[in-house]
Amino acid sequence: MRKEKRRVQLTGGSTYIVSLPIKWVRELGLKKGDEVLLLRHGKKSLVLMPVGKAVQSEGGEKRRAELNISESEGFEENFRYLIALYLVGYDEIVLRAARGFNAEERKRIKAEVRKRLIGMEVVGESATEIQLQSFLKYEDFTLCDAVKSMTESVVAMLNDALLAVERGDVNLALDVIERDNEIDRFYLLIVRQLKAVISDYELAQKIGIGTPRNSLGYRIIVKSIERIADHIENIAKHAILNEKAQASEGKLQPLSISAERVREIREIGDAVREVFLKTMDALSKMDMKRSNDAIRDANAVISAVEDVNESVLSEESDATTKIHTLSILDSLARIAKYCTDIAEVTINMCIKSADEIEF
Repeated sequence: MRKEKRRVQLTGGSTYIVSLPIKWVRELGLKKGDEVLLLRHGKKSLVLMPVGKAVQSEGGEKRRAELNISESEGFEENFRYLIALYLVGYDEIVLRAARGFNAEERKRIKAEVRKRLIGMEVVGESATEIQLQSFLKYEDFTLCDAVKSMTESVVAMLNDALLAVERGDVNLALDVIERDNEIDRFYLLIVRQLKAVISDYELAQKIGIGTPRNSLGYRIIVKSIERIADHIENIAKHAILNEKAQASEGKLQPLSISAERVREIREIGDAVREVFLKTMDALSKMDMKRSNDAIRDANAVISAVEDVNESVLSEESDATTKIHTLSILDSLARIAKYCTDIAEVTINMCIKSADEIEF
């Protein structure tokens, strides 16, 4: 952060003024007659922002980055560097490969960008370059919109994962596993938005989080939701046996457990879904009492899982079935635990700090 010291001056007997560094004025494209917005941030800070200026970076140009693909590292390692550039808010990213991109590499990059980075599209190509550009405006798809979409997707995934266990539906379980990618896309978009809030105070209100102070809370919340989706994926994976039956020509086999055990898993799963919905409702309404209710319900679910775990361990069944069943129950308990984390963060965000002033 660059700093300049200026002296507050009194003019006309009742007006205080502060001069602006000429270099900053030019960089932001301000001119005589333009308006600036003054924000009171807490008790000790003032923030000065241009009004109506779509400033994306110094000089008003789009933020652009270049990524030289490392030949010594694999695709996933290089793609992590691309994700890092996406998260810090670059609008244009140019991928460069000294040896050039072959057809298969181009196809995979395009597929992964579409699958994992919301708003990012391939806009140009050459023998050694692939140009990406972000077309998504945060106001068009706010953080609150993304959280709502994540919530709906998580509930649908949980319902289908439980149904896959109940019916022994391998195809449905595989579909749930694939849908986890959607949650990851929303997660990365939200992290990108939260990082942008750090340098744009007004953006906090535009994307629906109120104040920049809530950025950390939402960062924890969306990470918890992403972890919840991972555990739902785990439930779906354990609805399928690892072994392939030779008698069925190597086809994947569903987990086979007793009807009573299926009933217990379904009851706990339904309770977990209700806890998650109550938790997210409390977040959307910033309701502390409902958050506390969600924590109490989540703890009840965790206790219920512990009771069923003891029953599973004491029953006479093969080790493979026990491992899969215990893993499913463990994931349900962990989902409930993540709900308590979200609810606790919600309560924290409901309380204003001693020096906080809304703007």
